[in-house]
Amino acid sequence: MRVKRAMTARKKKKMFLKAAKGYSGAIGRRYRLAKQQFYKSGVYAYTGRKDKKGDFRRLWITRISAAARAEGMRYNELIHGLKIANVNINRKMLSDLAISDYDSFKEYIDIAKKALEA
Repeated sequence: MRVKRAMTARKKKKMFLKAAKGYSGAIGRRYRLAKQQFYKSGVYAYTGRKDKKGDFRRLWITRISAAARAEGMRYNELIHGLKIANVNINRKMLSDLAISDYDSFKEYIDIAKKALEA
C-alpha cells in the first residue's frame, strides 16, 4: 500500500507560507522562496540575539561613562579603580545606579578614586 502525502505536503507548505506572510515580493507568495527565507530568518534571529548582548553592554558603558565624566572621572579610571578596590559590580547594575540612584553611584566613584590614590 502506498502512502499518499497530499495532506502532509499541503500542511507543510501552509506552515512555511504562513511564517513568510508579510515578506516582500515573491518571497511571501512562493513556497520555495518562502522556505529558504524562513531558514535564513532563523539565522538572522540567532545572530540578532547574540548581537543584542553587545548592544546593551555598549549602552551601559555609554551611560556609566557619561555619569562618571559628570563627576570628573573617565570610564576606564572608574572601572580600573573598582577592580583595584575588589568591588564586583557589573556594568548593568552600575548603569542602573547612574540613572536611578545617583548618590550610590557617587559612592562607587569615591571608592574608585581612593583605590587609585593608594
